[in-house]
Amino acid sequence: MIRILVLGATSAIAQQVARAYAGRGAALFLVARNEERLTAVADDLRVRGAQVETAVADLDDPAGYEELLARAAPLQIVFLAYGVLGDARETEQSTDAAEAVLRSNFLRPVSLLTRAAKLLEAQRGGCIVALASVAGDRGRASNAVYGASKAGLAAFLSALRNRLSASGVRVITVKPGLVDTPMTAHLPKNLLYASPERVARDVVRAVDRGPDVVYTPWWWRWVMLAVRLIPESLFKRLSL
Repeated sequence: MIRILVLGATSAIAQQVARAYAGRGAALFLVARNEERLTAVADDLRVRGAQVETAVADLDDPAGYEELLARAAPLQIVFLAYGVLGDARETEQSTDAAEAVLRSNFLRPVSLLTRAAKLLEAQRGGCIVALASVAGDRGRASNAVYGASKAGLAAFLSALRNRLSASGVRVITVKPGLVDTPMTAHLPKNLLYASPERVARDVVRAVDRGPDVVYTPWWWRWVMLAVRLIPESLFKRLSL
């Protein structure tokens, strides 16, 4: 039976990924900070066929990481779906707000996944999957700090992938575009938004088939390629 650690288990994308694996009879170890929501998610997954354990934890606090991973082991998949969007205007004006986004989206995931990597490396196998973002592909004025945090995470995952490949441990970077989740509930929606279900299908397919980097939906790969190719002199004038 496959055993999966889901970090940030109450997020919309994490719930859909967990549901997909519940249908396969997986054993899920769910981690989130809101006990009431976590219990509801766990109950739903048990009905769908999963074996479920839970841990209530604030993943911004690294003090409990070692104990958390020890409880969850042994593992085949570590899925990190934890992060914050932040308010772009606030992060421009407040260093505290900017540091909070960088801490949640980059510093803590690096700390947590470094520990998880040691665990899987010792097992000589397994898979780490983490949600980055297309926002990290190029710095933009409209989401500078959030984009920087995701760019840093993507770079770290790339390095981790290179380091762990000889140990039989896979590292998959998932780069969603705009997703219709509670995190983006306050933003106006358009045709570029994907559903959490769509992103989850791409995550599970990546674990099954093995690509290192996944853009979801797939066409974001080509959109972001075009964005990266825009000359800097023109990009400044576009004020994206």
